Amino acid sequence: MSVVVAVRKDGQTVMASDSMSVFGHHCEDHTNIASTDKILTVGSSLLGITGWGLYGNIFNHYLSSRRTAPRLSGEREIFDFFLKFWRELREKYSLVNEQANTDKEPFADLDANFLVANRKGIFHVSSNLSVCGIRRFYAIGSGCEYATGAMFALYETKQSAEAVARKAVEAAIRFDTDCGGEITVKKARS
Repeated sequence: MSVVVAVRKDGQTVMASDSMSVFGHHCEDHTNIASTDKILTVGSSLLGITGWGLYGNIFNHYLSSRRTAPRLSGEREIFDFFLKFWRELREKYSLVNEQANTDKEPFADLDANFLVANRKGIFHVSSNLSVCGIRRFYAIGSGCEYATGAMFALYETKQSAEAVARKAVEAAIRFDTDCGGEITVKKARS
């Protein structure tokens, strides 16, 4: 399980995450995992991933096959990128099950959420691939409610974007059983 947060404040945009890895009912200690990174650098953007851990492998494989890093600077470019990614998932990664949450939903469900952060802003990509620009802060994954509450309480204080993001992940780790380990913080390029 994972928590990933993004905060944009005073001209800085940062992303932070926990480092817990869960395999079914087994929780592995972060000190025993070679890579606990849930935040990928994609060109000049940061891409945070929650949901199935396999998405990190798939994204790294998919991005390594591209000649250039995708531009993820706005809602439309991010949506275009994820549409292409969805097509690749269906064609090249047959292990991904195409499904919807319920029989009443018309859209497939990736069973994962994503955050994109860069100098243009923060963008949430939901499991059905809808893209939404975010002005100040956002959290996805397990513990996102605790992280969001912490960001709401701290955002208007004098704390930096990095401090707010770190405290948000600390809150998720403290109160959600599916979050844990060390905290990773990355700054988006200016």
